[in-house]
Amino acid sequence: MAIKPPLLRQGDTIGIVTLGSPLAADVIDDRVAALEAMGFKVVLGEYVYASDGFLAGTDQERASDFMSMIHNPEVKLILPARGGVGVAGILPYLDFQAIARNPKLVTGYSDITVLLNALYQFANLITLHSLLLISFSPKEPEYNFTQFFEAASVMRSIRPILNPPGMTLAGRIGGSVYGPVVGGNVTSFVDSIGTPFEIDTRGKILLLEETDEPINRLYRMIKHLQMAGKFDDCAGIVMGQCTNCAAAYGQTYEDLINETIVPLGKPLLTNMATGHGAYKAAIPIGAMTHLDADAGTLTVVQGTVSP
Repeated sequence: MAIKPPLLRQGDTIGIVTLGSPLAADVIDDRVAALEAMGFKVVLGEYVYASDGFLAGTDQERASDFMSMIHNPEVKLILPARGGVGVAGILPYLDFQAIARNPKLVTGYSDITVLLNALYQFANLITLHSLLLISFSPKEPEYNFTQFFEAASVMRSIRPILNPPGMTLAGRIGGSVYGPVVGGNVTSFVDSIGTPFEIDTRGKILLLEETDEPINRLYRMIKHLQMAGKFDDCAGIVMGQCTNCAAAYGQTYEDLINETIVPLGKPLLTNMATGHGAYKAAIPIGAMTHLDADAGTLTVVQGTVSP
């Protein structure tokens, strides 16, 4: 069974790290103030404000910040500032055995999902496909905070993952399957193929979402995953949103799902509130989950945090 990180309580310490692209210092400071106003303590990584072109410091520097939070006994949640690019570069420098011995709650989306899945594959740690530091803004929908804190701060063995009102989670190919959830951002997982950190989808429920990619480019990535065998042995599929994904040659995201995902015949849910969309469900990577496509539901049956 996967390792559940300790739950997050008010007054706990949150470690802020920048693991991919840099984030403006004033934005970091604003979001840190928001966390402190919620009653949390905050500790910043040494390189959290670093900026080296499109990266926030070297791969080794960003990895050292992450590991310092792992080794800090006060830190209960590791909260990346943002995704961007470059998160995969830190993976060779992480000590996964140490991470397994010191489980922490880790959350994020976008490029951070390659880290979340590596933590599950190599440290057996449950993580959350959920908020980043940049998300802690008054403009963020209340749904997102409710989802996050229900997953991070409430002891529940069974938790339905619900879309916000008015946004239907649709069962497209029937079936009822159980398995750990893996996945996240499509681009990140295509880029992992052929590396030691290639995503393992065997017996898993595969979650996919994307942003700012025209549909013809997304078609290429979906086909790449298919030819790499990533759909062959997965138990089921959850398609999240494709935010700001322009139609191409008259084909929409919905057309792409119909032409590439539906014919796979796997139990399929579509329209999950995910990642880059305005609404962000808190989906635990690595936790045992029940996908019931006939009922149009996705339910965590293992729980995501421990006392």
